[in-house]
Amino acid sequence: MGGWAIAVHGGAGVDPNLPKERQEEAKQLLTRCLNLGISALRSSLPPIDVVELVIRELESDPLFNSGRGSALTAKGTVEMEASIMDGTGRRCGAVSGVTTVKNPISLARLVMDKSPHSYLAFSGAEEFAKQQGVEMVENEYFITEDNVGMLKLAKEANSILFDYRIPLSGSDSCSAAVEAPPLQMNGLPISVYAPETVGCVVVDGQGRCAAGTSTGGLMNKMAGRIGDSPLIGSGTYACEVCGVSCTGEGEAIIRGTLARDVAAVMEYKGLPLQEAVDFVIERRLDGGGKAGLIAVSSKGEVACGFNCVGMFRGCATQDGFMEVGIWE
Repeated sequence: MGGWAIAVHGGAGVDPNLPKERQEEAKQLLTRCLNLGISALRSSLPPIDVVELVIRELESDPLFNSGRGSALTAKGTVEMEASIMDGTGRRCGAVSGVTTVKNPISLARLVMDKSPHSYLAFSGAEEFAKQQGVEMVENEYFITEDNVGMLKLAKEANSILFDYRIPLSGSDSCSAAVEAPPLQMNGLPISVYAPETVGCVVVDGQGRCAAGTSTGGLMNKMAGRIGDSPLIGSGTYACEVCGVSCTGEGEAIIRGTLARDVAAVMEYKGLPLQEAVDFVIERRLDGGGKAGLIAVSSKGEVACGFNCVGMFRGCATQDGFMEVGIWE
């Protein structure tokens, strides 16, 4: 075994003119989460616990699109989803449509550990959360002033707004400076691409892998929409070979079963981790789908890949390597 490794992400697809101060805020948050995970790994916390711990930290900070700061539905509410998977035994748990659970990733963990099921959604997930005594808050807790403004912008444009962190006005405006061909989702036009799902993948010194992903979804999405993040094999996957968390255009990730495919080409084609990641990003995103992913292998390798402009990401390994970045 190659020792422990950890990677985190805050979403794939970043506006190339994102203000420097916002880039630094993102890097600082990713660094803080990496250090949290590193400390936990050095304390011999199991990989699944490290994944949950790190994603809870990301969900509690409004910078990225998960937990507090989640994107708003067309109705102006928050509907969150998350999944977690332990590569040991391929145990998993997932939730969708949660509106009052402070940390959806922890509810997904409870679905895995405390229920006979793998996936609970909407009222059933909320009722299970109450039964388990998890921390609940009003839906307003998750709503930020920035996101209210971005929802208004999305409604005025009559579109799903991906890059909902673009400032509304002033010198920080990001979208006008770069012209690009219109993007589509399932054949329908969408606006600037930059969803900011969060995720974490971990392998410990014994080669045990785990992965988790959490998101608020798309700004101005239809109520009830479910993306890739809670879908095991699409947004999240872990097994005895690797752990993977995806981010990007959920519909394309679902069609490509992106996370599972990384493990599949490692298992069936014998590819090393980075080659497997590159293969999946290049070959499995049809219809112009844009996405990224982070991954660790049971050998202690860490890798990432994306086919869009940037991905908020960071990684570290037991040998002292640590890197946080946004661009290629």
